Amino acid sequence: MSRLANELTIGIDIGGTSVRAAVVDAEGTMLDTLRAATPPTATALEHCLDRLVSELRDRWTVRAVGLAIAGFLSPDRQTVRFAPHLAWREVAVPAEMTRRWGLPVFAEHDANSAAVAELHFGAAARGHNTLVLALGTGIGAGMLMGGEIYRGSFGVAPEFGHIVVVPDGRPCGCGKHGCLERYCSGTGLVDTVVELLAQSEPGHSVLAAESQADPGSLTGRRVAAAAAEGDPIAVAAFASLAHWLGQGMAMIADVFDPDLIVIAGGLGAASGLYLDEAREHYTTMVTGAGHRQLARIRPTQLGESAGVIGAAKVAELGLAALAEATANPGGRAQ
Repeated sequence: MSRLANELTIGIDIGGTSVRAAVVDAEGTMLDTLRAATPPTATALEHCLDRLVSELRDRWTVRAVGLAIAGFLSPDRQTVRFAPHLAWREVAVPAEMTRRWGLPVFAEHDANSAAVAELHFGAAARGHNTLVLALGTGIGAGMLMGGEIYRGSFGVAPEFGHIVVVPDGRPCGCGKHGCLERYCSGTGLVDTVVELLAQSEPGHSVLAAESQADPGSLTGRRVAAAAAEGDPIAVAAFASLAHWLGQGMAMIADVFDPDLIVIAGGLGAASGLYLDEAREHYTTMVTGAGHRQLARIRPTQLGESAGVIGAAKVAELGLAALAEATANPGGRAQ
């Protein structure tokens, strides 16, 4: 496997909970990784990125950096307009990071980055119209139509994490109530556990005892681990997630009619705990159930790495587009 320096890029997945950076080769193999907690301010976040990139560049020679960002980007992906779980507001992030690092920097929505990774290296390779749902701190979504990213008219499509599945449900950071991500993300999963603990006797739930002793120990990862061990509260929480995820996928299918749905993100790696049940809900809730072809629903092949691998691929593709524009100045770069 070739690992020449001129093939290497850095991918950085900037989520609401953590920032993960990696050196990635042209085959999508991660050669070196770093992780940090996501800082609460824009200045602190930029300093965090400086540190991660500097440390990786001390060990590797790279050509460019790709950023997978959980937020709204402008149509040209040059400005982060709004990010519910990040501090950037109308910031020209790629240009600022290019200035700081002296490397070409390319930005993409985090779910689109995951979709790019799954298309080139993972579960979306054989899809035609593909939906990638990234279940993490929130929910990101990427749509591939004929192998190309669909962005909508103004660059913000698709925000499927913010379709309302529960009228007057849990408040969401977007300003609405009852959004899909408030029930099927890592944070939504924790909220479901809290509600279940308040509504019923915990029984033999180790998770209940842990959360009473240390409420801060209750995280999506811990709930997934407890469910894998058969904890009744955690199992019930994942059953709730499966129900709402199935309903959400059915609503999306009624509009988009994909032939493939890939479940990615941090919770995508735990899909064995809920995906079969979610698939069953989807098949019964979709309009015309029993009288139409349904999408294949597959777990990610790249796990939590899809975003960071996709960001690195975005950087590689961005360099190729720049080279083409330079070679054909009369043409139009993608």
